[in-house]
Amino acid sequence: MKKIVKSLFSREKFTRVTLPILLIIALIIIGYFSFNHAAAKNLNETQAKARVEEFVNAFLMQGGNKATVKEITKEYGLYKVKIDIVSDTIDSYLTKDGKLFFPQALDIDKINAEKNAPANNNAATAASQTGTVSVKNDKPKIELFVMSYCPYGTQMEKGLLPVLDTLGDKVDFSIKFNSYSMHGLKELQEELTQSCLQNEQLPKYHAYLKCFLGSSNSASCLDSTGINKSKLASCVAKTDKQYKVTDNFNNKVGYQGDYPGFDIYKADNEKYNVGGSPTLIINGQEISTGRDSASLLKTICSAFNNEPKECQATLSGATPAAGFGTGTEAANGSATGAGCAN
Repeated sequence: MKKIVKSLFSREKFTRVTLPILLIIALIIIGYFSFNHAAAKNLNETQAKARVEEFVNAFLMQGGNKATVKEITKEYGLYKVKIDIVSDTIDSYLTKDGKLFFPQALDIDKINAEKNAPANNNAATAASQTGTVSVKNDKPKIELFVMSYCPYGTQMEKGLLPVLDTLGDKVDFSIKFNSYSMHGLKELQEELTQSCLQNEQLPKYHAYLKCFLGSSNSASCLDSTGINKSKLASCVAKTDKQYKVTDNFNNKVGYQGDYPGFDIYKADNEKYNVGGSPTLIINGQEISTGRDSASLLKTICSAFNNEPKECQATLSGATPAAGFGTGTEAANGSATGAGCAN
């Protein structure tokens, strides 16, 4: 329950997908989270402030962080409290008797308006999901950290491939892999394969990756894209021996918790403090953006000192479906938040 409630203190915007879940959680909170020492009468503002801080710090905050109430006012017969939770400021509500705490209010009129609004076009959708890179470069360096079988990593990769086809050699792009794997030995083997393809057969790597993201059939994609298998096998064996990927997996050496390590890009993971898949780094800066091609193009183009004409291309604003395949997410689905993380 504590983890469920903690998730309400999030910077993610409510969507039609998450709203039903939130309503259920709100009902649980109303029925379950009566405070331990019920007040006999209404609290004054000082008492209400202390009560909220006590509750939030006891049940909702993690990692040693401490929340503080910055402001308390009266609204709709309740106390409205503005809470500083370190990473953000959240408006919440408390009944005047101090018994019930509401982490966030739902604006019914606004939700109805969004529900009945016509679907956004690609440009409007991209604008709402675009990140901005503050560090500029003539040739932006783009590093995408993923786990090869993480459904949200593959989602980001599928959104990026059309962008890379559009921008070509105007960007310096590389796929890198997280320093641990959550999807077993097959993931480690695939990451060895892709690392070698990038290092030794780069001209064919993007074609292979597009095939793999669509089918998840590595063997078939190696055939269809004309990969030199002998050269690949030699590289995989050498790299596996150098980084002891398979040996460490079998001997449970270098695990991060329950997950085996993958050390090829360990230094880069540590440099950027990479936590999960996907993590997008542009010009050394971690960037959050939509995973559709239109949003990604706009985000990456913000990293140029001078945008090339290719940045004016029109790409799809549909978010690729998580996992393998060529489908897309439902309209207005969550596009940036989900990932694979230890």
